[in-house]
Order: sequence, then structure tokens, then C-alpha cells
Amino acid sequence: MQIILEDNNAKGRSLHQLLEQSVDYSRVVSDLKRIANKPIGRLDVSNLLIFPHDWNVSKDEIHNSIIIGLEETENDCLISSGNIMGFVGVNEAEVFIKSRFANDDGHDYFLHYMLQKVNKLNIVNFDLRGGKDTIWDFLIYMFPDYLSKAIKQGLYKEYRHIKHNDTNVKGSIDVSRHIRTNIPFAGKIAYNTREYSFDNPVLQLVRHTIEYIKTHPYGRNVLARDSEMIENVSKIVFYTPTYNKNDRQKIVNANRRLVRHPYFTEYKNLQIFCLRVLRHEKLSFSGKKDKIHGILFDGAWLWEEYLNTVLKKDFIHPENKTGKNGFKLFEKGPQRIYPDFISEQVPKIVADAKYIPLNRQESYAESDDRLINIYYKTITYMYRFNSKRGLLFFPYPFEGEPFNKEYKIEDREGTLTKIGFNIPKNIDDWGEFQEAMKKSECKFKNTIKKISE
Repeated sequence: MQIILEDNNAKGRSLHQLLEQSVDYSRVVSDLKRIANKPIGRLDVSNLLIFPHDWNVSKDEIHNSIIIGLEETENDCLISSGNIMGFVGVNEAEVFIKSRFANDDGHDYFLHYMLQKVNKLNIVNFDLRGGKDTIWDFLIYMFPDYLSKAIKQGLYKEYRHIKHNDTNVKGSIDVSRHIRTNIPFAGKIAYNTREYSFDNPVLQLVRHTIEYIKTHPYGRNVLARDSEMIENVSKIVFYTPTYNKNDRQKIVNANRRLVRHPYFTEYKNLQIFCLRVLRHEKLSFSGKKDKIHGILFDGAWLWEEYLNTVLKKDFIHPENKTGKNGFKLFEKGPQRIYPDFISEQVPKIVADAKYIPLNRQESYAESDDRLINIYYKTITYMYRFNSKRGLLFFPYPFEGEPFNKEYKIEDREGTLTKIGFNIPKNIDDWGEFQEAMKKSECKFKNTIKKISE
């Protein structure tokens, strides 16, 4: 049974209203309780694809986020959502969490747009089909990220047993095979060798995934997103000369055992991803009772990374995972801090990216601890950088001027300003949506420029 939600619905929706009357209500509730109100880090995520798959890159700590909340009332259950988007299923219960900016017909252009920008893609025309097929499209977007992280660790090599039949004997003779193939004797010897090779089942799996993605309507755009991706694909093709499209199932079976090499850690993630694509299981695992399956996106991380593509010329975007652009907190000490954004110009402007709807005062009241903590964090960074200007960026569903609300800090010259980024919602054409987003990006940057002045 499919349950469709929007992200950041803090109040929750009636489960009775979301389900058809013929559905076994108690059974659905029982299934949902396996994932509800529990941090992702405490769930069995072996059959979940989570983006970003490296949880350490997310300042919002995705492992502490919950997928859905479930509150039982006297005659019903209220199901709520947060920053997590995507699809998750347990047994018969399937929950689709789309962005709150999706069209009424289900087209989630905003989520697609952010994924394309973050993954450096430019797909002009495509048809969003909705449901699990759209989730499949999301998988295609993610492949370059998985491949790039793996290849940065080097090309994976492992020992392989290779069968030969020639005159250059350099391994152990395979007597039974020699008798079967070389009688009457014509000079050749059947023998086996154990060689350290790039052309192994893991890279073959990646090669089959590449060839499969090429068959997707916009798969070639994904594989050629930039020079790095083109080079990575070329390496895989070059080092898998024995590729045969008819061996796909054999290669899939050979990769049931996941990579456990202490150095090639990213290849395990890539391996799981490729298996999911090649099996084309629509992200379901029928027959596996109580298994949690699906694909999830951290909206907070995705929003922050998207904003970086918009603001990178004017703002520094520190990276806590790599340590790039980090700042010392104390004059003497190892502690480093990583604001979401800090301006290139002086005096410094500190900015924090928030995916939650900061314009919804009924959902996030000014006295809400969650919102107060957001204020505290930004003001602390302002003090560290001797800044009088702090900004909070959030997506805002409005067609006019950006939402702009300023708070003056008591007994200080500093101000904290919420700036809503206009997200077009009632557009039914992908090309028109892209153009509208480009206009919103310009408005957003102009608003920041005016406030900075």
C-alpha cells in the first residue's frame, strides 16, 4: 500500500485518510512502526540507498534523522515527515516522501533540479513518470558520485584464477582439461594461473552498469557530465577487455560477496549500488519479510550543496569531511569550525542553509527550541568572525519577491536575516521550471547583495 507524503510536515497527516478503506489498517501500522520515530542510524540500512552515502559529509547528521514520525491517537495515527525525501518500504507498506514543492500532479521538479545541479548534470528534456520509476531516475543521477569516490581510491585489483591453453606454460597444468581439449596432442597445454588483475568481477560489474545506463533515455548525459566522469568511464572500459553483455547475470552472481578490502572501502558502496541497478528491482525486495528497503535523500544536505552551486563565486563553503576551508575556533587549539557559508568579502557575512520552512511560524514557532538553536549557531559564528550580518537561507514557495525578515540582536549592532529562496511550484513543463529557477537564483543573489551593502 502506497502512502504519499510531503517533506517537513511537522503536524502530521491522518493515516486513515491516506489509506484506502480496503487496506488492513492494523497491518500497515505494524509495518510502519519498524521505521517510525527511529533515527536512521539505528535501522537496518543494508537494503537502503541513502544519499549522501557518506554520512560524515552532512553537518545535519542524517544518521540522527528519522524518516517518518508516527503518533497514535484514540482512533487514528498521525504520520509526519522531516527533511528526508525518497521512498522507503517495509513489507506491504510503501512510503513516498516528495518535496513540498512538487506539483499537484506529482512531478517533483525541484528535487530533480537540485540533484542535477549538485551532480553537474544538464538534462534538458525528459518525462517524469512518478512513483518508483522516478526513483529509478534518481539512481541514475547518483552513479557518478559513487564511481568518482571509488576511483579516487585507485582501480580495484584482486587475484583471479585464469585458464589458459597455449604453448607458454607458466602455471599449474590442468590435466583433466588438457585431456578433454588437447587430444590428439597438437603442442598446446592446458594450465591455470593466479594473477593480480584489474579485469575482475567487481570492475566487470561496474562495466555492466555503465553499459546498462547507456540504454536509459538520458543515461549518456550522466556518463558524460564532465571530463572527470568521461575519464573514469574510459578507465573502466579499458581495464575490462573481456566484457560480454551476455555474462551480466554471471557477473551479478559473482558479486554476491561484497568487497571487504581495508583500503578500497568505497568499492563496497559502488558494488551495492551497481547490483541494485542491474537487478532493476524497482527498489523492492519481495519475499524478504520485514526488510527495510528504498532510497532516501537528505534534503538538508542536498539544499546546502545546491546553494553552493549558486553562491560559490561570492561565498566560501567549508567542508567538514575533507577539512577544506575550515577555520580555527581558538587561537591555540585543534578545534575547527565549518559554517555553511562565509562571504569572501570583508566585513564577513555568515550564512546558514536550512531546508526547514522558516516561514511557517505555525509549525516552527519563534519559541521552538529547534529554531532557537538555529539562531544560536549562526550568532556564534558571527561572534567568531566579528560579523554584524548573519543570514539564514531556506526554500520558499512564492512567485514574487523573496521572503525577507530581519531580526536585530538586542544591545548589539548585529542583525540576523531570514531569506526565502523562491521555488516555483505551479509549472507543468520541465524547461519552463528550469528557466524559472534561473530567475529565482538571480533574484536570490541580488537580495543578498542588497543586504550586504
